[in-house]
Amino acid sequence: MLDVCLLGTGGMQPLPYRWLTSLMTRCDGSNLLIDCGEGTQVALKEKGWSPKPVDVICFTHYHADHISGLPGFLLTMGNAERTEPVLLAGPKGLERVVSALRMIAPELPFPLIYCELSEPRERFKAGPYVIDAFRVNHNVPCYGYRISIPRNGRFDVERAKAQEIPQKFWSRLQKGETIEDGGRVLTPDMVLGEARRGISVTYSTDTRPVPVIAEYAKDCDLFVCEGMYGEHDKAVKAREYKHMTFQEAARLGAEAQPREMWLTHYSPSLMRPEDFLDEIREIFPRIKTARDGWSLEIGFEGD
Repeated sequence: MLDVCLLGTGGMQPLPYRWLTSLMTRCDGSNLLIDCGEGTQVALKEKGWSPKPVDVICFTHYHADHISGLPGFLLTMGNAERTEPVLLAGPKGLERVVSALRMIAPELPFPLIYCELSEPRERFKAGPYVIDAFRVNHNVPCYGYRISIPRNGRFDVERAKAQEIPQKFWSRLQKGETIEDGGRVLTPDMVLGEARRGISVTYSTDTRPVPVIAEYAKDCDLFVCEGMYGEHDKAVKAREYKHMTFQEAARLGAEAQPREMWLTHYSPSLMRPEDFLDEIREIFPRIKTARDGWSLEIGFEGD
């Protein structure tokens, strides 16, 4: 099971009714946050979730509306008596940027681990999450993320018995562990069937529409995508500042075919994103104009 909450949907500046874009996921007691702009703590408080279990914070890029809330967020985690390390991931230069921000948050009771991204595509693991980072097209280095929860194949009891594998090892093998028992190596593939469909969420914002986004959003459970402008007369502005219109985002959705798609990162001038919903649903029917605090519980297929 993966819990997802889009904490805020705003771009550029927080508004009284719209916090800046950030996303949080929860799985097996481990929380992951993507972006941390001004107001993220308030949005999290409104949701009723705690910052203490946040083990991973991923940044798309280092514009203020995506990272300026970090110092206060880290201090709140420290005040919640967190002592476990926190992994920070983002484009190259992450440690330098965070160190500068930490001038106002110099003392933390937990270590920070940095994962700086420099390749067009990178994959890393953290707790229950498999995280794919892919470079997109903004006016500064910027990444999108696909967050996956893999699922092993079904445990085959008959195969385990036929190979005389002691029952005390079944649970560990089912979790993917390799075991040495009296000189014999027991591996998960000895007792597991083919991997089953897991859970995946793709998040991409502050970019022009590029093919790699649809590639990583393909068939995912939830695709959260920038929709900076709904108005057709803002298309030139979107191209100039390397953002995306609702219509362009919807075409990415039509290509990727996620099970559900939410737009986010609205321009402060866009007061009623829902006014454009009928038009963009002609391009991709499963698209929605998200609001702050939207949540989704995603379970494994067949459960």
